[in-house]
Amino acid sequence: MRSQTRFQAITAIFLILCASLLSAAPQAVPAAPQLAAKGYVLQDFNSGQIIAEENGDQQMEPASLTKMMTTYVVAHELRAGNISLEDKVTISNKAWRMPGSRMFVEVNTQVSVEDLLKGIIIQSGNDATVAIAEHVAGSEETFASLMNQYAVRLGMTASHFVNSTGLPDKEHFTTPHDLAKLARALIRDFPDHYKWYSDKKFTYNNITQYNRNKLLWHDESVDGIKTGHTESAGFCLVASALREDMRLISVVLGASSERAREQESKKLLNYGFRFYRTHRLYEGGKTLSEAKVWKGREDTLALGLQEDLFITVPRGSYQKLKPSISYASLIEAPVIKHAALGTVDISLNDKVIASRELLALHEVKEGGWWKRLIDAITLFLKGLFS
Repeated sequence: MRSQTRFQAITAIFLILCASLLSAAPQAVPAAPQLAAKGYVLQDFNSGQIIAEENGDQQMEPASLTKMMTTYVVAHELRAGNISLEDKVTISNKAWRMPGSRMFVEVNTQVSVEDLLKGIIIQSGNDATVAIAEHVAGSEETFASLMNQYAVRLGMTASHFVNSTGLPDKEHFTTPHDLAKLARALIRDFPDHYKWYSDKKFTYNNITQYNRNKLLWHDESVDGIKTGHTESAGFCLVASALREDMRLISVVLGASSERAREQESKKLLNYGFRFYRTHRLYEGGKTLSEAKVWKGREDTLALGLQEDLFITVPRGSYQKLKPSISYASLIEAPVIKHAALGTVDISLNDKVIASRELLALHEVKEGGWWKRLIDAITLFLKGLFS
């Protein structure tokens, strides 16, 4: 009886060890799904890594996805104090006459900036979009110039905007990659503002309209962000989902229908969450290494990263990551804070998949004349005998 019990115990331990080894083994990762769309991108929010893409750098019409940039500009104006959510905006004749999707504001009435923003984000109202553009910049044309300036700041190098709404124009274009950058910036820079992208409906002037992003109803992890459609652009959707502590951004342009853009976006998001995992390897501002400093008031210098370092890899690959830290062999004071003195490289299967600058986490001022003299002599002697 005792031997049988012992055997059962050993068997249980063996099974646990096998399960542990299997769970730690890298999983096979299939190719990303091929989508019925003109172009698409799947990007991890924290690491910024692209998991899947097709025609990611091809210039395409964004349709109402343009309004993501409109609201990004408005959010900056709000933060700078140039406008406020309580501002009353007088609706111009141009705004009132805008074709396409509408918030149903009436000409010469006054509407708050907050209501107009919700009308843009939730209802995709072209009338609300032009009204707020005119309020911020005086005219829609001037506002489009602001949009292009912010696009440059975000590194959206293949984008150009001529209006605030996304109505078709041959000089109005962007790419899946650029839209992913914009979505990431919206979520990162304005988290409170981003929450409105998850609202399912908005009522104005006794008219209730529903968010066109149907993923908000069909996937609880999705909390934004924007749809778009014109005959020439097709059906478009930028979506973001958060599952556990991993956030993904999907961009799908040029699908054939509302249902198609939703289904193709779900394919991308499910693929990323199923086969990939994002890990925070290092925390920004924390010491990763200490370096010798010559001729300074201090003899050592803490080195680290400016921001957290996240990495997105196939599930089961975490244990195979190899970090490498390198920095200058000779560091002399004075050293300014955040001076770039080296690099941190992360490799997987002998391939560098991420690289960041290694920075000085504090300044080191120049030492007194005696300290500088002693260190100079020491360095000279080291040079002779090395």
